Amino acid sequence: MILLTELHYHPPAALFAALMNADGLLIEAHEHYRKQTYRNRCLIRTAQGVQPLTVPVLDGNRAEKVSVSEIEIDYRQNWIHRHWRTLQTAYGNSPYFEYYADYLHDIYARKPSRLFDLNLQFLQLMLKCFRLPLPVQLTAEYHAHYPAQPSAENNSLSTSPPAVADRRDWLTPKAASIASKPDTPAASALVRPYPQVFGPGFEPGLSVLDLLFSQGPAAGRFLQ
Repeated sequence: MILLTELHYHPPAALFAALMNADGLLIEAHEHYRKQTYRNRCLIRTAQGVQPLTVPVLDGNRAEKVSVSEIEIDYRQNWIHRHWRTLQTAYGNSPYFEYYADYLHDIYARKPSRLFDLNLQFLQLMLKCFRLPLPVQLTAEYHAHYPAQPSAENNSLSTSPPAVADRRDWLTPKAASIASKPDTPAASALVRPYPQVFGPGFEPGLSVLDLLFSQGPAAGRFLQ
């Protein structure tokens, strides 16, 4: 099964739970950019509660008319400094922050011009951290529905493409929209509660960084 998804900025841990049973990963590279999604934001837990970290993009007013792979990051804002200081403050005392910090910081320091490239580099790092050697491909064109229907003359077992599980917009800050796809698993059910830096209680739906900084190499044990 090939999992199709958009690229996220430090996505929720549920994405990697879904990838545990996947044979490959297909990244949507030709959709139009969408605001107020995990494409340019993540959620972390701080002493003040859950907090979003948002990557600013250029021409935000027209961004939704631009291909997601062409959206440029707005480096006129000192967002890298803010994000890094927030991560240090929230997770500096967590068991594994220092273990992964340099790898993350190196990607920030490269300052890729496009959001797509930034997210892809972080995704590739996380796949290594979770020891998921999945083949990663980009879509060649946009299809509203996957898998694309093969023509009748090509619809044979020998030529049928691998099954594609469309998980685009499955993970979203707008929890209500998850219910609009009844054939997809609930994200909250894919990650078992783990000890978080700030408590009490378990906060689901956080960035995978929260799990990784808390559990390190054992993080995969908490993914269903």
